[in-house]
Amino acid sequence: MSESKAGSNVVSAAIFYFLNILLLPVSLLGYVIMVWGMYVSGRRSGVSKTAQALLSSRCFQHILGVRQDEASYRVMKIMPEMPYLGLVVAFAPLWLAHRLTGFVPKTFRYPFEGEITLQIEPSARVWFFDNVVDRHLAGIRQFVILGAGFDTRACRLPEGNPVRCFEVDTPKTQAIKRKLLEKAGVDASRVTFVSADFEKEDWLNRLVEAGFDSRKPTLFLWEGVILYLDRESVESTLRKIAGTAEGSVVAFDYLTKDTLESRSLYMRYARAAAKAAGELFKFGIDSTPPLRQRMVEFLGTCGLTLGDHRTLGKETDGERAWGGFATAIVGSTRK
Repeated sequence: MSESKAGSNVVSAAIFYFLNILLLPVSLLGYVIMVWGMYVSGRRSGVSKTAQALLSSRCFQHILGVRQDEASYRVMKIMPEMPYLGLVVAFAPLWLAHRLTGFVPKTFRYPFEGEITLQIEPSARVWFFDNVVDRHLAGIRQFVILGAGFDTRACRLPEGNPVRCFEVDTPKTQAIKRKLLEKAGVDASRVTFVSADFEKEDWLNRLVEAGFDSRKPTLFLWEGVILYLDRESVESTLRKIAGTAEGSVVAFDYLTKDTLESRSLYMRYARAAAKAAGELFKFGIDSTPPLRQRMVEFLGTCGLTLGDHRTLGKETDGERAWGGFATAIVGSTRK
C-alpha cells in the first residue's frame, strides 16, 4: 500500500470513529429499541435471539455494500421481534460515517483482513463459510444448513444450480422464517425445510424422510451452533455426518473451553446475553496447544478428518488460542 493511500485510510478511519463517538447517543437509543424487541416483546415466540442478531449483522454488511445479501435485508425489514426502526437508528451513525468517509470497520469488513478478535469473529465467520460454499458447492449434490436460523445462502444460489438444498432447525424458528421469507418475497422454493432439535431428535432421520440421500456427497454448514449444544449432541451430529457419502464436507466454528469460562468483561457480557436469550454456552474444545492437533483428535473420535482449519488467537508460551473455523471431510486421509 502506498504512503498516500495509507495516510488517507488513517484520516478516513479517524473521521469515521469521531462521527460515531459524536453520535453515540443515537446509536444507544437504537440498541435499546432493538433489545426491547428481542428480549422483552419477543419472548413468547421462542425464536432464536442469536439467529436474529446474526441476521442484523449480515443485513448491515449488505447495506454497506461489502456483502450482497438482498434476502437478509428484506427479511430484516419485517422481522417482528427486532424492530427495523431500532436497527435503522442504531446503525444510522455508522452508515452516515461510512457514506462520508468510505471507511468500513473490521466489525463489518468483508472479506476480512487482519487479526480476528472475539468481538469481530461473526464477520470473519461469515467470510469463512461463504468461501466454503464457493469452493465446495460445484463438487457436491446436496447442500444442508444445520441450525440454519435466518441464513439465506440456500436462497441465493445461482439459478440453474442443480444442488438440492435442505435446512434443519427448531420448529418455532423455522416456522417464523418461512413466513418471513414468503412475506418478504424471497423465493425459497428450492429449499426443503426439516424441523428437528439436535439435542432431542434424530435430525438425520428427519432429513432422510424429507428426501435427503445419504449416498450422495453433501456440503453441511453448521455455523454459530455447536457452542450452544451439549457434548453428546455435538459428537452425535458429527458421527451422523461421518456416516454419509465419501467426499461430504461439514464446516463449523467453535470456541475453546477456556474461552467459555473466561472472566474477561466481554465473555461475561456474552454469557449474560446468551443466558437472557435462553441459549447457554455449553460446548468448547480443549485449548492445549496446538489447537489444530486437538481438533484433529476430536474429529478422529467422530470418524472424520480435519480439512481446512483457521486457529483464532495466538498460541504462545503465555497465550492459548480462543477458537477456530474448520471443515471436516468424510472418508478422507488428509491431515
